Amino acid sequence: MTGIEIVGTGRCVPSRLVTNDDLSRFVETSDEWIRTRTGIAQRYFCAEGESNAQLAAGAARAALERAGISAEKIGLCVAATFTADHAMPSLACEVHEALSLPESAPAFDVNAACTGFITALETARSLLAGGSLKGTYALVIGSEAISRVLDMTDRNTCVLFGDGAGAAVIRLSDNHAYHCVMGARGDASLLHAGGAGCDERFVHMEGKAVFRFASETVPKCVMQVLDSAGLTMEDIDYVVCHQANGRIIDHVMKKLNAPAEKFYKNMQSYANTSAASIAIALDEMNEKGLLKPGTRIVCVGFGAGLTWGGTLLTF
Repeated sequence: MTGIEIVGTGRCVPSRLVTNDDLSRFVETSDEWIRTRTGIAQRYFCAEGESNAQLAAGAARAALERAGISAEKIGLCVAATFTADHAMPSLACEVHEALSLPESAPAFDVNAACTGFITALETARSLLAGGSLKGTYALVIGSEAISRVLDMTDRNTCVLFGDGAGAAVIRLSDNHAYHCVMGARGDASLLHAGGAGCDERFVHMEGKAVFRFASETVPKCVMQVLDSAGLTMEDIDYVVCHQANGRIIDHVMKKLNAPAEKFYKNMQSYANTSAASIAIALDEMNEKGLLKPGTRIVCVGFGAGLTWGGTLLTF
């Protein structure tokens, strides 16, 4: 499998910071209740006038700047989201316009919920490897404005999510080992009989079922990635899970019998940003100097559908 090099990362969050105490003013909850069950302390919500496209473009600009390359070198733009501002055009096309990407660079969205960034990354890598693109680099984005689809009277969901975007600039590389596994099953879809019309616009989640699914699937996914690469947990520097819930990550850590320092966490600052969470975490790690040459990371996403996917990234 042809590898990829991540040459730049970026992130962007909206201006409105919402703490657990802020949420407790209009829903029956508390800072202690949220922290002990999720590990989340705060999140960001889009303020009036802020859009998913603005977040995605902001993260993409930051990634280009960190990569030190100009927009005209981008050959592809893939955005992962389930909260695009419009049914069409795609979020990726809005970023394409905002950054003045070349006309020769295709732009489209993928929707795999919280597995979205993994899916977008593999999609971009495969297209780069296919040889049909004009540019050397691909822009891969995970971006969400989940606050617009939250029922703010439901404490079981409104406390869990946040808005934000993360992005990566990638190129093909034979010197950076890469392995990917993905899967899905559709038995967790909420469907209405006969395709009947429904104003079901809020996020709905069965928390206990998601916990069971993640606790079983994520460790298996990590091991599948490692097996495909011929590596063990001892060979890995970090595991970056989708930042859904601190308890889930702790459970995964125990099932893999891995030390806590290998698992990067930042859900305390952003909450669950779905397709953006892994990309935001990678940019934070990059900013902190954790992604040194030779660093090996397994990234694992899991989300609605159900979907899951994991990648081995080498820096």
